[in-house]
Amino acid sequence: MAPEVAVDVFMGNGGKVSQLNTGRAYVTFLAGDGDYWKGVVGLAKGLRKAKSAYPLVVAILPDVPQEHRNILTSQGCIIREIDPIYPPDNQIQFAMAYYVINYSKLRIWNFEEYSKMVYLDADIQVFENIDHLFDQQDGHFYAVMDCFCEKTWSHSPQYSIGYCQQCPGKVAWPAQMGSPPPLYFNAGMFVFEPSRFIYENLLQTLQITPPTPFAEQDFLNMFFQKIYKPIPLVYNLVLAMLWRHPENVEVEKVKVVHYCAAGSKPWRYTGKEANMDREDIKTLVAKWWAIYNDKSLDFKAENSSAPEETFSRTSIMVSMPEPALSFLSAPSAA
Repeated sequence: MAPEVAVDVFMGNGGKVSQLNTGRAYVTFLAGDGDYWKGVVGLAKGLRKAKSAYPLVVAILPDVPQEHRNILTSQGCIIREIDPIYPPDNQIQFAMAYYVINYSKLRIWNFEEYSKMVYLDADIQVFENIDHLFDQQDGHFYAVMDCFCEKTWSHSPQYSIGYCQQCPGKVAWPAQMGSPPPLYFNAGMFVFEPSRFIYENLLQTLQITPPTPFAEQDFLNMFFQKIYKPIPLVYNLVLAMLWRHPENVEVEKVKVVHYCAAGSKPWRYTGKEANMDREDIKTLVAKWWAIYNDKSLDFKAENSSAPEETFSRTSIMVSMPEPALSFLSAPSAA
């Protein structure tokens, strides 16, 4: 059973960010030597096209190769290496690498040089300026509500009865099951305030919280449940919304697109997976590529900073022991 997080974790003096720090930034995350660096490059160029006033910080694990770091630096990204966060020792029955990658994102709460940040997954693209999100009232956690209609949610009671918070009137929550579950957000995009106090509470709470199928997303929903404030889906269009809840989507008004459906990563797109042959999907993928390939959006600086120190480390995913048991098939970390 997940622990309950006290409200004073967010309201106490220990959780406040210094009023002297007014820094703001977008932040994303990168691990390993795969191709997700392309998503980060696309995101950096998308923010530039949208004329954002704030930088993109990339929190990276030690196994990101120097070649990829150099590419990101050349695109104006601020590189911040972070240490992996491992799940509790007694919870290794789950897919270990998946949980390490996802839980490590919690390190961004320790970026206290920034008073407020907007987190964006690397498979997200920003098509319109969203800098106004930094002006949201402090003391809350802002994100877009998720959808429970895809098979990846088959482990949940919502999926089993056909209930979705995106259309709560379509299938009512059964009275015999008690109160409806609290609102649940997608953690691919959120607005938060870095805080050492909250960071330490996150890590402490993680050590006594059993891992669940959606790793840090489930954990963050539990931790920030009492201060969560939903924001419109235009700030994080999960592609499944296009075929699950088309009545809720006005594609032309969407500011942020999350390419998280199977087969939708633009840099891997073939159009062969389920729903990937839709015209709206093809259009959104083409829009991503138009930004990625636009050389006029490449970062330009009069004085290039010195490259980072080159070093080589074995991937934490390679050196990690295999879990002893596998009770759940964890969803893709992508």
